[in-house]
Amino acid sequence: MSKNTALKNDGDMKKNNDKKVQLMKKILVFFISFLFILNLLTESSFAVSPPSGSSSPSGVEAPVNDRQGPTIIEKHGDDLGKKLPLWAILPFVGILLSIAIFPLMAPHFWHLHYPKVAAFWALLFAIPFIYFYHSAAMHKILDIFIVDYIPFMIMLWALFTIAGGIVLTGNLQGRPIVNTILLLVGTVMASWVGTTGASMIMIRPVLRANASRRKKAHVICFFIFLVANIGGSLTPLGDPPLFLGFLHGVPFFWTLFNLYPHLIFSSSILLILFYFIDSFYYRREPDKETLVTNNKKASIGLKGWHNFFFLYGVVGAILLGGVLKWEEITIFSISIPKQNLLRDFLMIGMGMLSLLTTKKNLRETNEFSWEPIKEVAYLFAGIFMTIIPALAILKAGSEGAFAFLVNAVKEPYHYYWLSGGLSSFLDNAPTYLTFFNSALGKLQLPEAMVHQVLLGSGTNIPVNQEFISFLKAISIGSVFMGANTYIGNAPNFMVKSIAEEAGVAMPSFFGYMFKYSIPILIPLFIIVTFVFF
Repeated sequence: MSKNTALKNDGDMKKNNDKKVQLMKKILVFFISFLFILNLLTESSFAVSPPSGSSSPSGVEAPVNDRQGPTIIEKHGDDLGKKLPLWAILPFVGILLSIAIFPLMAPHFWHLHYPKVAAFWALLFAIPFIYFYHSAAMHKILDIFIVDYIPFMIMLWALFTIAGGIVLTGNLQGRPIVNTILLLVGTVMASWVGTTGASMIMIRPVLRANASRRKKAHVICFFIFLVANIGGSLTPLGDPPLFLGFLHGVPFFWTLFNLYPHLIFSSSILLILFYFIDSFYYRREPDKETLVTNNKKASIGLKGWHNFFFLYGVVGAILLGGVLKWEEITIFSISIPKQNLLRDFLMIGMGMLSLLTTKKNLRETNEFSWEPIKEVAYLFAGIFMTIIPALAILKAGSEGAFAFLVNAVKEPYHYYWLSGGLSSFLDNAPTYLTFFNSALGKLQLPEAMVHQVLLGSGTNIPVNQEFISFLKAISIGSVFMGANTYIGNAPNFMVKSIAEEAGVAMPSFFGYMFKYSIPILIPLFIIVTFVFF
């Protein structure tokens, strides 16, 4: 028996070594390709000015474009938002309703066919869109997938992969005080590693701590409120809208010193409310005494800690992609800044290094699987396709079908509720940028003066308090109200998918809204309106 066991162990070790060799070969091929592409990126210059036409009205060099990403060569596509009717957003509404209804009414069908449902709504929009608008429509579709969807999924995959190798060990019991502390830690972390990074790191410890509890969906919903959204409001690293503001002249620490009262006020109320709600449900757990006594005492520890280096590698890659100003390359008539390719390759590299260097048993402890990222990839491919008309109409401002909304914005609380309401269902980054530019236009301020009017520059350029009030409202609305729905911010749906994979009975799309976000968040946001705006 001992000889057979030894032979079996030798065979297992050989298989593991073969797998590692194969993975190392893949890593080697990746980095050889990366170095080759990096050479192409840098052979001309490390600081190439953007193409002509990318400067601000004042002549100061501006970011390559609104998203620090591709600009469409054929500018005729930019007029689509002025032409598209409001009913063009119906496929977008359709896919949202499908996400809301099918898991509740036909769960078996949805589990088997959700990729087909997403493809149906995507094609229902794309085919007539291309038929009527030809090359302009193709540019819009290529733009949103090359600029937004592919980098979005690369970032999610990298963070999901890296966080899956970080294991918080010890005697974590899902008691109200423990859960509250975990949510507080995630909320603080979100502004410094991003809401997506903090969510991917903290969701598994929260799930493991509450694994034996029967009622725990509320824990995940408050996790989405705080860690996946509200916690990311202090720095440009926290949430994409604030990073866009940083690229357009908002000082890096302006959000920290101006938005912390809103964060402290809102998160304190939510954490206190959560503690009482969780205490109520915890008291109703029939076997809570057994759960406590059965848990062996063990000190809190951290395994796979080296993955934090890869996590900050991803954060650094995102920051690097925003501050570098390299020249562009053209792919399918879409101009892409080379620093964006560098950013994406770095994120892929960080994820692959995590896979190579993290022991398999750590991921098994986290019950790691690829199903959540697959579900997000399929569904968001459909969402990104069908969201095109909504974003184009919004970008058209007062010349588009949303003119009645854009023209109604006059006071800070208008900016707060409108930017927040749209960010609940649309991409909060372009929503933020639309109202950011709207506020500048309303006050007749050039973008080149944003830094000066926020901080002041002697007696020549005083601080503009009106713009500051507008920007606070836009920032808080865009970040906070992403928590209103599962699709309001990138990590929301990912957290839901991971929780469901772990066996948590999460509420449906509308269930989340009517049981949690509307009765809890909307009253809070109304209070925030009266206190701050």
